[in-house]
Amino acid sequence: MNSNTTKLIQEKLCLTGLPLAVYREIAAHLRQVLGVKAELVTQTSSNFDYLQSQIDHLWLQYPEEIEPKQRQQLEAIINYYAQIHGTWQRQQIESN
Repeated sequence: MNSNTTKLIQEKLCLTGLPLAVYREIAAHLRQVLGVKAELVTQTSSNFDYLQSQIDHLWLQYPEEIEPKQRQQLEAIINYYAQIHGTWQRQQIESN
C-alpha cells in the first residue's frame, strides 16, 4: 500500500461533559492502534460552564483501508468508553 495514495478517514468524536482526563486517556489508548492519530480539540466556548468539558471533541485520523485487526481495536476502545460514559456523537469529516 503506497502511503502517498492512501485515503484517510477523519472523524470527530464527542461525548458531552466528559472530563479532560478521560479524553486524554481515550486518546492515549487510540494512539496505540497502528495507523491511528488522535488529537484533542479544546473547547472554544466563551461562556464558562463548570459542567462543560475543557475538550470540544476528539479528532481521529486513520487509513480508509486500515487492517481489520486495527479496525477492531479502534472500535473496541471507542465502544468500551461508550459503555462507561454514554453514547458518542460520531461524525465523519470530509478531508480536502
